Amino acid sequence: MATKIFMEALSPTMEEGRLVKWNKPEGAAVKSGDVLAEVETDKAVMELVARGEGVLRRRFVDEGATVPVGTVVGVIAATDENIDAIVAGAGAPAVAAAPTATTSSAPAAPVTVASASAPGAATSAPAPMVSSGPAPGGPTRSSPLARRLARESGLDVSVIAGSGPGGRVIKRDIEAAVAGGGLTTPSTVLRPPTTVSDFHDETLTQIRKTIAKRLGESIGPIPTFYLTAEFDMTQAVALRTQAAALGDEFKVSVNDIVLKAVATTLAAHPEVNAHWLGDRIRYFNRVHLGMAVATDDGLIVPVIFDADAKGLRELSAESRELAKKARARKLKPEEYTGSTFSVSNLGMMQIDQFTAIINPPECGILAIGAVEDTPVVMDGAVTVRKRMRVTMSCDHRVIDGAVGARFLQDLRRRLENPLMLVF
Repeated sequence: MATKIFMEALSPTMEEGRLVKWNKPEGAAVKSGDVLAEVETDKAVMELVARGEGVLRRRFVDEGATVPVGTVVGVIAATDENIDAIVAGAGAPAVAAAPTATTSSAPAAPVTVASASAPGAATSAPAPMVSSGPAPGGPTRSSPLARRLARESGLDVSVIAGSGPGGRVIKRDIEAAVAGGGLTTPSTVLRPPTTVSDFHDETLTQIRKTIAKRLGESIGPIPTFYLTAEFDMTQAVALRTQAAALGDEFKVSVNDIVLKAVATTLAAHPEVNAHWLGDRIRYFNRVHLGMAVATDDGLIVPVIFDADAKGLRELSAESRELAKKARARKLKPEEYTGSTFSVSNLGMMQIDQFTAIINPPECGILAIGAVEDTPVVMDGAVTVRKRMRVTMSCDHRVIDGAVGARFLQDLRRRLENPLMLVF
């Protein structure tokens, strides 16, 4: 019996998916559980697996196309099975994706139609294929980070061939071009120069669509106030230095120390470790800490579960692994859902202070700035100390000013006395 291949909801918040790559051609034998395709969801690139056995008779959606969850993207059946009815209705719900990049001089990519039948298949009406590739000769697709790095390096991104999905130029392509002095390398192929237009448009990636939607749900409807404090990080930096001197297995970052301090402080302040659910407030007895990670395509927030119960070294190792998987778009849904509070750190990018937007239904997020040498007055004398500014964004429906202030007071005590984090 024929098995329809649907665009599945591969993450809890996924509404549509972009088919990045087919892993099997039409006519290939398929077993249940085989990976048929790679799909870009709103958070990561996931695997679409077969739910039946037979032959991949038809692929109804082209690589690069974006279609809603529930769309039939292909069909598995026996070689002699009649699939006319499935073919006839397969393309109806599919929505053609806009081209990934367009300019004032490049037309949108057309929708193409494939009429070839799988070997041994009964003759049937052509099935529509949804295409989102750029028009021939169109402009180069590239991530915002890649374009910035190219500008800083004096490179023309339009002459660099990308290794990302659909030929998109990403960070590693720019780095390869810089390492090769701008010359051709195995991973970076130079194209002939093209006429530079006044602008170019890029279709939103699934993750950028989700970011836009989530932030729209946050900054407007949530009555947010902000609390800023400056902490003395001298002892925390000293702890990090002393730990590193013991060997590589003891190395931790300042961010790891901050995450540990935030987690233990949240455990002591459940009134902050909460979700606003409209008709009720949910206070959590466990701390699942979200940590914002920047990727080429946008921000994603993997979760360290039970972060307060983990030792500093364990938390450090887990945060590094999660960040690595996030940047590679390899996070599983269970690794980026379920956070109770989040932290965003731009200190490593030399940002002194900023405000972060709450990720609903969470009720707070902490923005971490850079640790800097700052002259301060202590005991009547000027001395230089390691100082760090933090700003807490609070949902006033749940967190009052005094509640947020007490949380930051307790966080200050732990970060300025970091031995509290290891005992």
